[in-house]
Amino acid sequence: KNKRSRRKSFEIIRTSIHFTMISSSFVRSLGNARKISVPTFRNNVTKSQIKLHPQKVSSKGFASKADKDGIKLEKVLAYPGEKSYFEDKFRFHTTKEILPTYRIMDEEGRILNSEEDPKLDKDTVVTMYQHMLTLNAMDTVLYDVQRQGRISFYMTNFGEEATHLGSAAALKMEDTIFAQYREAGVFLWRGFTLDEFMNQCYSNSQDYGKGRQMPVHYGSRKLNIQTISSPLATQIPQATGSAYAQKMAKSGNCTVCYFGEGAASEGDFHAAINFAATLETPSVFFCRNNRWAISTPSTEQYRGDAIAGRGISYGVDTIRVDGNDVFAVYNATKAARKKAVEENKPVLIEAMTYRISHHSTSDDSTRYRTSAEIEIWKTKHEPVKRLQKYLTSKGWWTEEQDKNFKSSVRKDVLAALKRAEAVKKPHPDECFTDVYDQLPPNLIEQREEMRQHLKKYPQNYPIDQHLS
Repeated sequence: KNKRSRRKSFEIIRTSIHFTMISSSFVRSLGNARKISVPTFRNNVTKSQIKLHPQKVSSKGFASKADKDGIKLEKVLAYPGEKSYFEDKFRFHTTKEILPTYRIMDEEGRILNSEEDPKLDKDTVVTMYQHMLTLNAMDTVLYDVQRQGRISFYMTNFGEEATHLGSAAALKMEDTIFAQYREAGVFLWRGFTLDEFMNQCYSNSQDYGKGRQMPVHYGSRKLNIQTISSPLATQIPQATGSAYAQKMAKSGNCTVCYFGEGAASEGDFHAAINFAATLETPSVFFCRNNRWAISTPSTEQYRGDAIAGRGISYGVDTIRVDGNDVFAVYNATKAARKKAVEENKPVLIEAMTYRISHHSTSDDSTRYRTSAEIEIWKTKHEPVKRLQKYLTSKGWWTEEQDKNFKSSVRKDVLAALKRAEAVKKPHPDECFTDVYDQLPPNLIEQREEMRQHLKKYPQNYPIDQHLS
């Protein structure tokens, strides 16, 4: 019995020695660390390195640096994934660096750094500008139409046109887009027609959503743009899931998600960007920081370095750009897409812009901001005028062309409006379609109840305006 006990004790001691040797080897390997690569995403994609000092190994599970008396001056954490160190001085930490705003073209349409000029050809830049003018014409007409009671709701895009066209031009049609509700220029660039805009806003039978969505809630399977939904920020985690699917399928494409700085205050943003970082998805998060979340100014929404600061804290490569500089937006989006697709890494773009218009037709922004503030942005920083000055300086656009195009595109908008008004509304039964493959009994009962109600009170409903 004593022999068995001694043999068992010996086995335990031998096992302990074995694990001690393994642990010592592990700790020694930590002491050999010299560099940690830390990617940054600023004006250009660059890499910097943090150098660690030569380490002496302690038996406490961390590497340490010692002076000549053997007193430990620094202890670098050895836990997996950690990049910190111990210090014996108490202090609170705050943001030390404010990220710069990347810009190529100033308010006068002048290129500030020729090396950063994307050197887009004449046709591309002219098309960008024409889409901006088309967007302005459509916004002006549909805003007035809503005020006349001919459509129920509308949201304009004044002041943010460069964020739309600059980003859309840098993407490929195979890239999936999740928009919020102020990205009509992205739809225009991909080929969404004036008739498609009008059909959706009028909720007629040619509307892809069959009249079941609010106006400006566009979507197009053909153009690879997911349908816009009203709940704020829900598209952000959905976009992360889409990008993860693209990664798993090795499609070679990315998912681009647009949202405002107000939406970034929702929990969905934080969950989505953290999932994207940890799952390493080909995502491009595009934040339009237009300074106002309806009536809440950005000064009341955060205390850190705006939205870009959050990207870095989540380990996501980040860049802040002048959102009214269409070329800066183009360069940033192009580089972000390349990084997302080639490295399977998410990127956050914060485009600094300004919402010149009211939030929507349900809003009067003069109740919470001054007309003088709006006028400054409208006259000094407005992106459409900036691009016009660039085109004029290049000799690619004249005042006469500008006048003629504005007149022509307004007529096109009014013609599309007239066509949409003439199209009948969807059949009332469409309220019950496109959810279930086969209608369940309760919905069949509700549909029959609706039919009987309309039959009994025809004078109360404009049935003649709907398909029969």
